[in-house]
Amino acid sequence: MSVMLVCAAHSPLMNYLDADDRVAKPVRAALSAVARRVEDFDPELVVVFAPDHFAGFFYDLMPPFCVGARAHAIGDFGISTEGRSYHVPEDLARRLTGALHANGVDAAISYRMQADHGFAQTLEHVAGGVGSYPTVPVFINCAAPPCPPMARVRQLGAAVGRFLVQAEGGRRVLLIGSGGLSHDPPIPTLQTAPPAVQEVLIAGRHPPPERMLAKVQRNIDTARALEAGTGPALPLNPEWDQRFMDLLLAGRLDEVAAMDMDQARAVAGVGAHEVRTWLAAFAALDAMGGQPSGANALQPLRHYAPVPLWNAGFGIIAVGGAKPATTASGKESAWTSA
Repeated sequence: MSVMLVCAAHSPLMNYLDADDRVAKPVRAALSAVARRVEDFDPELVVVFAPDHFAGFFYDLMPPFCVGARAHAIGDFGISTEGRSYHVPEDLARRLTGALHANGVDAAISYRMQADHGFAQTLEHVAGGVGSYPTVPVFINCAAPPCPPMARVRQLGAAVGRFLVQAEGGRRVLLIGSGGLSHDPPIPTLQTAPPAVQEVLIAGRHPPPERMLAKVQRNIDTARALEAGTGPALPLNPEWDQRFMDLLLAGRLDEVAAMDMDQARAVAGVGAHEVRTWLAAFAALDAMGGQPSGANALQPLRHYAPVPLWNAGFGIIAVGGAKPATTASGKESAWTSA
């Protein structure tokens, strides 16, 4: 089996605010470099682990994990994918959900998943957008406490990886973890929110345009205040971010799975909860044989920059993506995977 992994922060504020070119241009260049790797890799299946921001999943029924058997892009925050369908292989998604259950992971399944920018933006940056490849979206609750502990997230990712080896052996699979790293967006808490806001958190689907505009403006105002060194958001935490990336690339998943995410939130913001998606992707990669190696394997790509105006500790990692070797007959041989 050939596998490639991409983990990346996302920020819808990239569509609204022009960050300093000294940090913004290298971030965009790194994303473009990853996109070229993905294009060369030409995945036959994409599995994207992503959060939601009270846009498609709400407290009226909040699963820790959910597999999308059918999914549509919401198109929030100016991401030009509204109403676009994900090209989900339904039978595979259904069998994946059953395999998760058999492995002790109680994931829900949705035939009408509404996937927000947490799914769509990273796909747009590195994989040609929603619908470019057969894709199974896997939601991880990262915004609505109680969130699943990191050890359970690792179990989810490992179970996904084992299933893919069994079901998709010999195919090219791209794993994506979308979210994080340190950032502190203005997400209300159910227990402290006024009744009208509580209702949005519980059942706020299909918001009127004025509510979405207000949501965008809150995030813009928060980011501008963060860049100015004022406002309510915690500052970005490059040290925490880099340490987290170090642990994953070193394969120290035991330490990542043991992280206290309440402590992480205290030093890296509420958005740090989204690093669950990175852990899930790396756990799946580990279960599929680990980081590709050998003469045909590319070196991991890594980039990091704190971008206050995007309210993002913007980390990017790409592992794998080697091109297929060629046999004497000129045909592609099996892809290498350690």
